[in-house]
Amino acid sequence: MHSEYSNSFYMKLIAESGSTRTEWALIEGDQLIQHVFSEGINPFFQNRREISRSIRLGLPEVFFRTKLETVYYYGAGCSSDAKKEILGASLVAQFKTPIQVESDLLGAARGLFKNESGIACILGTGSNSCFYDGQQIVKNVKAGGYILGDEGSGAVLGRLFLADLLKGLVPDELANEFYDKFRISPSDAMEYVYNRPSPNRFLGTIAYFLSDYLQNEYAHDLWTNNLRNFFNRSICQYDYQNYPIRFIGSLAYNNSNLLQEVAQEFGIVIDLVEETSVNGLIKYHSAN
Repeated sequence: MHSEYSNSFYMKLIAESGSTRTEWALIEGDQLIQHVFSEGINPFFQNRREISRSIRLGLPEVFFRTKLETVYYYGAGCSSDAKKEILGASLVAQFKTPIQVESDLLGAARGLFKNESGIACILGTGSNSCFYDGQQIVKNVKAGGYILGDEGSGAVLGRLFLADLLKGLVPDELANEFYDKFRISPSDAMEYVYNRPSPNRFLGTIAYFLSDYLQNEYAHDLWTNNLRNFFNRSICQYDYQNYPIRFIGSLAYNNSNLLQEVAQEFGIVIDLVEETSVNGLIKYHSAN
């Protein structure tokens, strides 16, 4: 790793951000120079000042001293021009260089398919999907967020589990394990969801808890039905029988066997599951 980076304008910074974490890759050509993680950023839950503070405190100082050709930022919550402007203003203020802000969905599509066509899917704290023609997104079934949509996501899985827990529908053994590990009461859970910042992150952590209990029939069924809803309500609205389908996201990656099982119910073979899109985006931006 370079101790002091060159003044070359060929350096690029790529960021992929979900609601839970942001992955940053400083590259020169197709070479990764430095790779770091910071907390998640989402303009639906953070204002410009909070985003700027998160970026400044989360990255090494050398990132801000390096002369960059462009910063390519792909983020959750960046589907509208208004939200892109919030991110763009924060990034320009910190890096003082040209900025391109795009949705995390376009980042997933470019990372998974580069310049080829296919159906790109995200399964993490949130969920999303699109048909990508090798250049741009040409169809997107609206994600809807964790209250109105986001089927298959960690936040929705957590919401479904908590709803059952509060009504006494979770098996006692699993309920006790949850309370023991999270060390919260039912009232605390309500507080986290309704009165604390970023409830989607809290709900998403429950999905990781449930991943450890897939041998439990209740947990397995909750997981499986959540994934089926994603296929039924999103993937089946695309021409899924004629194009490859690929997934990105921590939930998809860490539970890829279960994901493949559900896909097979729909006659689908998923040919690639990646944890993040950064490696694919490095290849994409070194060639584009």
